[in-house]
Amino acid sequence: MSTQTPYSIDVRRMETFSAIELYALLTLRVSVFVVEQACAYPELDGKDVDALHLRLLIDGDTAAYARLLPPENGAAPRIGRVLVAPGHRGKGLGETIMREAIRACENHFPGMAIELSAQSYLERFYKALGFTPISEEYVEDGIPHIDMVRPVENNRASA
Repeated sequence: MSTQTPYSIDVRRMETFSAIELYALLTLRVSVFVVEQACAYPELDGKDVDALHLRLLIDGDTAAYARLLPPENGAAPRIGRVLVAPGHRGKGLGETIMREAIRACENHFPGMAIELSAQSYLERFYKALGFTPISEEYVEDGIPHIDMVRPVENNRASA
């Protein structure tokens, strides 16, 4: 991380958040993914109850976030909804939140590959973190995406 700002990591299930914490988290997600990206889609998709929610906190505020979906139906765990809060951008927190998300997946879902659906313009960023493309580019909610996987052999090696 390029900033020297101390941070803490909080990983937990949705039901452990207070109503105020959950409201703030969902407000941040909607602000980034729906409003900022001008993308009308169902941000509240029913997957949050089973997910782990990883927050990078600076001075008690959520500076960055990622949602970790557990493996289901034989699929790998997935990292999604990755964001850096607008007031904390330009500090290297994108890489930091992703390294923490990879570490959390390794701890909670050991011995498994990790998948994500990346916005296409971020493919190089995710490649640098050990992910490789596993699909052609496709458009989801009006934004070009590509599916990527971080094989098990990359886990524990570079996160």
